[in-house]
Amino acid sequence: MEIGDKIRRLRLQRGLTQEELADRCELSKGFISLLERDLTSPSLDTLNDVLESLGTDLTSFFARTDDEKIVFGEDDIFVKEDEEQIRGRIRWLVPSAQKNRMEPILIEMAPGGETWEEDPHEGEEFGYVLAGTVKLVLGDRALKVRKDESFYFQPTAPHKLVNAGKSACRVIWVSTPPNF
Repeated sequence: MEIGDKIRRLRLQRGLTQEELADRCELSKGFISLLERDLTSPSLDTLNDVLESLGTDLTSFFARTDDEKIVFGEDDIFVKEDEEQIRGRIRWLVPSAQKNRMEPILIEMAPGGETWEEDPHEGEEFGYVLAGTVKLVLGDRALKVRKDESFYFQPTAPHKLVNAGKSACRVIWVSTPPNF
């Protein structure tokens, strides 16, 4: 088991930075970074302190998660309708994706719709156009992406999608870390 990744996910779920977690358990930010990358192993007491700072305990942390849901259907999907900005809807395809490393969504936009501009952040972005054509605005660049084409980039500049076409578009968009 990679405990570092599990600690990192718990920290992000709680909305903490590495520095904030380090302060809560009287450790250095560097130690937390090494711990999350599985480059160091904590003592049992230190692990207990970290977990307590994250609002959990050893028993819960090491509990088996074999019953974790893997397949999601229509009842699991969260839908946000937005007739003003995107002129369509966003579907979060995996519930509680904020706790995962990636967050897949399905965007359906009418002509003239656009997503909110996302600020630069760490991670990666991937998308696949299922229907229609979109304009990917990435910093100063505007790139046309058609049906059955994909895009991939590191989000080092502000970015958004615009449906500048004459028909509705559908795009699967995956962000790491979760950002939507």
